[in-house]
Amino acid sequence: MLLNILNIVAPVFLVIGAGYLYLRSGWFADSLVDGLMKYAIQLAVPCLLFRATSTLDLASAFNWQIISSFYLAASLSFFAACLVVWKWFRRNPEESVAIGFAALFSNSVLLGLPISERAWGVDNLSEVYAIISLHAPFCYLLGITLMEIIRSDGRRWPETARIVVAAMFSNSLMIGIGLGFAVNLSGFAVPQIVTSAVDIISASALPVALFGLGGVLARYHFASELKLVAMVSLFSLVVHPALALLFCHLLQADLTHARTAVLLAAMAPGINSYLFASMYRQGQGVAASTVLLGTGVSVLSVSVWLWLLSGS
Repeated sequence: MLLNILNIVAPVFLVIGAGYLYLRSGWFADSLVDGLMKYAIQLAVPCLLFRATSTLDLASAFNWQIISSFYLAASLSFFAACLVVWKWFRRNPEESVAIGFAALFSNSVLLGLPISERAWGVDNLSEVYAIISLHAPFCYLLGITLMEIIRSDGRRWPETARIVVAAMFSNSLMIGIGLGFAVNLSGFAVPQIVTSAVDIISASALPVALFGLGGVLARYHFASELKLVAMVSLFSLVVHPALALLFCHLLQADLTHARTAVLLAAMAPGINSYLFASMYRQGQGVAASTVLLGTGVSVLSVSVWLWLLSGS
């Protein structure tokens, strides 16, 4: 089991490390990192999300107990992390939300999907896809809403709501998801020549984003933020899945299905944690370092959760 998880996590960690080393060594210009991340955020990742949502089988079972448990746990972990960052580490409210977002957005696709497939089998992933299909919209809606409420500076609720909606629909990642669901629900057949082009771009999304993230990491001093990074990683790798397990128990979810939510919740912070921080230019260094540390530590933490779930 540990070797299987290592085979999934290690390549991701190595790509991030390659970006870090390339920038540190001077083989890669610092200005090129911004270009890579802009390409990833504004084009490649939205294309990936579009293809995923446009081909998703929406008729798959949506278990309300499992989905509720996962997102209640994610929300509570997010709010608690934001509060700790604000009160304990004395960061400003905006930066607290940007950093705390890592405790909300687990890497459900890059790590969660392949690990779940290895753990539960390819024929038992319907609830995994159900959670993933809602993941980015839910997390961005919650994160953007809280951020805009904090930034409202006395604005009335209608104006704040307008800003939240505008931010949601002007976000390239959300646009990709929205278009994907529109195609899926309408049954519109996208011409193959278009889907083939989108697939080519989509194939570059994760490698480019991970390599660029490594370059971003090279700009920051990891050790100076170690306590904060470790705390957010703890929320992501331990608190989130523990809460998911608790809510599954409280909602009387079947244990066979409950493990789906718990395992996805146990994934390291996703790259969107850094993308969200970049959107608001708050806490990028901590967010990037949390993704790096969380991904590395998850080799062990996910193994522990798999062991606990297999024995339950």
